[in-house]
Amino acid sequence: MTRRPLVAGNWKMNGLSASIGELERIVAGARMLANVDLMVCPPATLLARFAGAARGSHVAIGAQDCHAQPCGAYTGDIAAEMLKDAGASAVIVGHSERRQLHDESDATVRAKALAARRAGLTAIVCVGETRNERDAGRAHEVVGAQLEGSLPDGGHDFIIAYEPVWAIGTGVTPTPDDVRGMHGFVRARLAARFGQMAEAIRILYGGSVKPSNAKELLTVEQVDGALVGGASLKADEFLAIAGVYR
Repeated sequence: MTRRPLVAGNWKMNGLSASIGELERIVAGARMLANVDLMVCPPATLLARFAGAARGSHVAIGAQDCHAQPCGAYTGDIAAEMLKDAGASAVIVGHSERRQLHDESDATVRAKALAARRAGLTAIVCVGETRNERDAGRAHEVVGAQLEGSLPDGGHDFIIAYEPVWAIGTGVTPTPDDVRGMHGFVRARLAARFGQMAEAIRILYGGSVKPSNAKELLTVEQVDGALVGGASLKADEFLAIAGVYR
């Protein structure tokens, strides 16, 4: 099975109203990239505006997090159904910054992935090990446990993003062999759990992806695209990364 690549941009806590100009440039550039899906995940304050600006284009709009419940007394939280209503088609869950800074467990991530399914969104489920875990030879153990605990049963309507925590925002990039080894491991784990359905699940790489290393990383076997952080804030850089699939 040939999986269509996806390059998604996680804007994190960046962007104001004027940032819609960058999205408009991404939308314009996406017309020249017929071989790859593009997605931008802005902060929640920009979600509806971005969805409106991207409507009818080749750029999907995603969200960065959701609550597990559809509604209720959860001040400051946003339900998956609300994200869908605002125009999102996907939502990132389990990003390392949520796992670390908000103490999110695998069970919490799984509940959010199920919420995404309930609302008709595609969950982008993030997994990845820290530097200490890798140095201790536990990278596969850690990622395997995250996959087991974070992924919902009963379907393959999600995307995996492997983001080595030690490479996020550090400028340190894994070697192609590092990426190949982990993506192959993830694919094998998916196959063991989901059977033939696993072949349809896209596995993205994330962690200091930039135009200068995109080709080296995104052409590795079993890499089906990228979840891009800081480089997605600038249209030219984001489109240059996606241009690997031109």
